[in-house]
Amino acid sequence: MPDPEEDIHANFRAEVACYTAADPMPTMENLSRLTGVPLDQLIRYVLVKYAASPADALLSLDPIVFRQLRDHIAKAEAEGTDAARLRAYEALKQIIAWLGISAATSPESPHHEPAPSSHE
Repeated sequence: MPDPEEDIHANFRAEVACYTAADPMPTMENLSRLTGVPLDQLIRYVLVKYAASPADALLSLDPIVFRQLRDHIAKAEAEGTDAARLRAYEALKQIIAWLGISAATSPESPHHEPAPSSHE
């Protein structure tokens, strides 16, 4: 298993493991029944809404992201070395870059460029 310090996707995999522990299907089936929206359309709606709305997704992640930022800083300060502070800086830089990439890919972003059409 990769070293968590070097594995930039470790937090994502941990989140996936946490959120996939519960079965969402009973909730989705009940919502489908209550609204009359077919289950497959409802599932697609949830996935597309989350994936196509990075700003909304980022807002829901804020507590997690801020905790991660805080943890990197606290660890570096506890160690008290320049090397630890440089590692924390690099980790913070990567998190901020990831947030920027996510926001820039949002259709609402002024920097968003649509994907090229495969029909051209």
